[in-house]
Amino acid sequence: MHEDRLRSPHHACVTGYPTTELKEECKDFVDKIGQFQKTVDALMELVDRLAKEAENEKMKAIGARNLLKSIATQREVQQQHLQALTAEEKMQLGRYRVECEALCKGEAEQNAFIDQFIFQK
Repeated sequence: MHEDRLRSPHHACVTGYPTTELKEECKDFVDKIGQFQKTVDALMELVDRLAKEAENEKMKAIGARNLLKSIATQREVQQQHLQALTAEEKMQLGRYRVECEALCKGEAEQNAFIDQFIFQK
């Protein structure tokens, strides 16, 4: 530490420490404190700005994650819907097959009846 800074004001007057030098040192000290305060203020502004940017990025990430969850949920719902439609179509196909078999059987019976009728003449 500087010995001059540790001296009391009374000591400065007694030792003949020049008042102008003391004033200059005080002015320099105040200037340095002012510059330090400006630096701290600038740093605080930078930290605040970076915190806001980080918060914005965090919100974007949360939004993207929620969107992905929503898309996944929509796909799952769509897949279930398509599976239900497929099941319905398979059931309808089964009904058409039964109907086709019944119609083919009816056609065969009618053809047999026609053949029998023609041969009897």
